[in-house]
Amino acid sequence: MPLSEHEQRLLDQMERALYAEDPKFASALEGTGLRTYTRRRVYLAVGGFVIGIGLLMGGMVVPDQIWVSVVGFLVMLGCAVFAVTGWRRGPSGQTQGAGPATAAPRRKAGMMDRVEQRWQRRRDEQTGGF
Repeated sequence: MPLSEHEQRLLDQMERALYAEDPKFASALEGTGLRTYTRRRVYLAVGGFVIGIGLLMGGMVVPDQIWVSVVGFLVMLGCAVFAVTGWRRGPSGQTQGAGPATAAPRRKAGMMDRVEQRWQRRRDEQTGGF
């Protein structure tokens, strides 16, 4: 669902504020996000899966070499698991989620907390405090 014009303007304003407040941090976040990490992980898994299919088929073609097919299947299975766990884990290896079992320990108020507070204040000012 695309953002409305108002939401897009607010997002652009928040991005400019982030660059103004901490340009080093903003530029570090620009190219290395969770999407990049996940995309790379999925590409590697797909490549390994294709290799596993090749091994599986190769073991079927060569007589008395069934172990090659078994290895191919295991490679395919491992790559599938690798791709799926890439969606559940972040670059630091910590599980992403908001459940009680995966909740991260409390941290000091940082830049994102300040941005959220500013966002809430602006929204409250625009709506009259509702």
